[in-house]
Amino acid sequence: MLSWKLPRLLNVHQVPKVFHEDSIICGYRSPTCSATACVLSLFQLTNETLNIWTHFIPTWYFLWRLLALLSSPGSYHDPYLWPLFVYLLSCCIYPLMSTCAHTFSVMSTQARHICFFLDYGALSMYSLGSAIAYSAYIFPDRWVNSTFHLWFVSWAVFNTIISTGMSCYSRLGLPILHYNQHQIERFPEEARPRLSKVLRVTAFAYPYLFDSIPVFYRVRLGRTLGGDVMISINKLDEFLSIKL
Repeated sequence: MLSWKLPRLLNVHQVPKVFHEDSIICGYRSPTCSATACVLSLFQLTNETLNIWTHFIPTWYFLWRLLALLSSPGSYHDPYLWPLFVYLLSCCIYPLMSTCAHTFSVMSTQARHICFFLDYGALSMYSLGSAIAYSAYIFPDRWVNSTFHLWFVSWAVFNTIISTGMSCYSRLGLPILHYNQHQIERFPEEARPRLSKVLRVTAFAYPYLFDSIPVFYRVRLGRTLGGDVMISINKLDEFLSIKL
């Protein structure tokens, strides 16, 4: 029979070091929680409450926007909107995966690593979705069909792979697929926490800086969107408008 009693919370000295969070001294869940206990913990104040709900609520907002766009007449047959579909889908996947990672990461030490590997992958996929949207809608006219434009998405795919691999390495080291909970000294987070943090920040910052090159170009020149792009935006507004 299921028990609906909220799980007992622990302080930082009662959980393994791998579960510790900087400056958080209480509100930890048991590192051997069941899936049911993880779900029940959504309704109590834990060290992950803010992370979970600030990702869970936006997931439903972006899903609503995606479904609204998909339900618009003729949207399936308009190639101009396909990059927007991809971008909105990545907007749904990233916060949903992050919600799951923060919710179920206390089932075990191994589950914690797996959850955050998936979280890192979803975040990298979001950067790829952004690159696809930028390639379709943001590129300056003079860059369209240039070598940089033609290779922009392919380069973003490469960045996604490298970003995911680097962020996973920053957590568990190499080989990533080999796991032994009794050899925590091989974890970069344990041995060199500052290096681990730098690698992870770099892994996520670089793809977004790369994706934003067309935006930086527009900002630097102080240009406003041209006529063709304004027509495109009006077209997007027509499909994205929600009739309440």
